[in-house]
Amino acid sequence: MPGLLRGVARTAVVAGTATAVSNRVTRRQQGRWAAQQGYGEYSPEPPAAAAPSAPDMTDKIEQLKQLGELRTQGVLTEAEFEEQKRRLLQA
Repeated sequence: MPGLLRGVARTAVVAGTATAVSNRVTRRQQGRWAAQQGYGEYSPEPPAAAAPSAPDMTDKIEQLKQLGELRTQGVLTEAEFEEQKRRLLQA
């Protein structure tokens, strides 16, 4: 049973990380397209530089909390926790 839970937890972490990366790529693409079109039809000013990083940081903090909970519950080992944390913070 613990093996099954560990597998489910890993899948959840990977899926969460993939979602965060996908969202980041989408925001980057939208920013590039907006820059090519003169900041878009409806916005006469360039997008704020700090705005995209705030949701990214919020997502990372939430994922770190989830990883910590999984470690506390014994679903992730300390080594698995550290590896997932490293991957998350490098993304």
